[in-house]
Amino acid sequence: MAIQEDSVIVTRVSAPNSYGAVVIGGTFDRLHNGHRLFLKAAAELASHRIVVGVCDGPMLNKKQFRDLIQPIERRIHNVEDYIKSIKPELVVQVEPITDPYGPSIVDENLEAIVVSKETLPGGLSVNKKRAERGLSLLKLEVVDLVSDESSGDKLSSTALRKLEADKAQKLDEAHG
Repeated sequence: MAIQEDSVIVTRVSAPNSYGAVVIGGTFDRLHNGHRLFLKAAAELASHRIVVGVCDGPMLNKKQFRDLIQPIERRIHNVEDYIKSIKPELVVQVEPITDPYGPSIVDENLEAIVVSKETLPGGLSVNKKRAERGLSLLKLEVVDLVSDESSGDKLSSTALRKLEADKAQKLDEAHG
């Protein structure tokens, strides 16, 4: 894949304020420490603007315990509030996305995309689409995801939703 050779992948996160505008995407359900570190890394890299795509609609279809995902408005509000609390001077643009790309393939002023090792292929795919559209390629900033200290597993909203589902099931059984 030629685009991968052209993409600049930064595995050691760059200095603060390295880019005017960065983009990041995710579901951001039940904003937890993993999300906060991911969002903080992206915010620190941006000197002017951060664009956050929050998954909605068809992007949620394959999620486990989909019916327990917080409403899009709440997830957007939580992301905006968190970023503004850590870097109030940033222009924060948070919007729902219904495909894997959202604003990342139409916003010509973006300079970098923040990804995890797991989502790096998605970042490469964004650059492929940007190239097809004649837009500049984004630098790919790879952030390590946090593990849950107790189990060593990656912190995940899915695990939190599963706990909620299990708790509801136990309550049902106790009252059944």
